Amino acid sequence: MESVRLGCACLVGLVFVVSAVAKLRDFDGFARSVPDLVPARPDRARLLAIAVTVLEASVPPLLITPATAPYGFGIAAVLLAAFTVAIAAAIRRGRRATCRCFGPSRVPLGPRHLVRNGALLGCAMLGAVSPGGLPPAGGIAVAAAAGLVGAVLIVSFEDIVDLFARNP
Repeated sequence: MESVRLGCACLVGLVFVVSAVAKLRDFDGFARSVPDLVPARPDRARLLAIAVTVLEASVPPLLITPATAPYGFGIAAVLLAAFTVAIAAAIRRGRRATCRCFGPSRVPLGPRHLVRNGALLGCAMLGAVSPGGLPPAGGIAVAAAAGLVGAVLIVSFEDIVDLFARNP
């Protein structure tokens, strides 16, 4: 079970690294997009964007050690739950906001984003309840590789869905 926690830590940690870096690369664009997702005045939207980015950036270092991993998984789970609620509310309100999770996107928020966040939330929760500690060396390699592959799939999820949703 230690391998499960390590794999979840690698997956969640890498996804949050990519997300935080993408937001920092175009922070003004991310901050401008916040009111499209949640009702917020521009000055509050910028503060919310700062808080989200700082919290996202705090997750990966917390997942590194067994002593702090529960906090990293907890922050990740709270953020993912909040993102999921915000996305669902924006979809319900008919907002045509785009997902800026991993940088600028032209794809409007939709069910795919809820599925992606649900999978990530499940992984964060599974990591939080799995036993800590390090698995044997072979388990480390397998867990880290599985986490890396999972992170690449999550970050590329929009593109993968588009690839299979295209009509000939």
